[in-house]
Amino acid sequence: MPTLDHRAPLVLDTHELGRRPGTEREVALDVPAPADIGVDMLRVPEGDPIALALRLESVMEGVLVTGTASVDLVGECVRCLTDVTDTLTVDVQELYLYDDADPDEDEQTSRMDGELLDLEPAVRDAIVLSLPHNPLCTPDCPGLCPQCGFRLADDPDHGHEEPVDPRWAALRDLDVGDSGAVQDESSEQKESS
Repeated sequence: MPTLDHRAPLVLDTHELGRRPGTEREVALDVPAPADIGVDMLRVPEGDPIALALRLESVMEGVLVTGTASVDLVGECVRCLTDVTDTLTVDVQELYLYDDADPDEDEQTSRMDGELLDLEPAVRDAIVLSLPHNPLCTPDCPGLCPQCGFRLADDPDHGHEEPVDPRWAALRDLDVGDSGAVQDESSEQKESS
C-alpha cells in the first residue's frame, strides 16, 4: 500500500511509464515551495513557485529523473544586512529504484512507493547545495561602519577618526619631519645655535 500522497505537489505518478525501459515522459510544472528550503541568510519563501522542467525515463532498476528546478530567492546581505533577491536554476538528477528492487542496495538511494516518487528531497538538496554561503547585495559591498553601523555603500566617504590604541597614543605627540626622522628637542636646540 503506497504511503505517499499522490496529491502532494512534489509527488509524481509514473504509471504512464509502465516499467518499460526506454519509455520517457516530459514534465513541466510549477509547484509551491515547501517550508525551510534554504540557509540562514538566503532561502526560497514557502509557497513561492518552483518551476520544474523534468524528464522521467524508465530504466531497468527504476525511474531516472533529470531536469532543472528554478526558484526565486530572498535573504540578506551578510555584510550590510540589506535585502537580497536573486533567481537560481539548478540541475536535478535522481534515480528512484522500484520498491521491489534489491533490498541490500544503499539506504541512501531513493526508492519509489508503488508508482509514485517523491521529488522533494532531491529538489531540496539541489537548491540548498547551490546556495552561496555568504550572499552579497553587490560583489564589492563595503558593509557597515564598525563604529556606528552606517551602511557604507550609501556614503563611501562616511567615516570616523580611527580610534587610537591607548598604548600608542604617546606617538601622536612626536614631531616627524619631512625626512620621516623623529626630531627631538636637543637636536632642535643645536640647529638653532
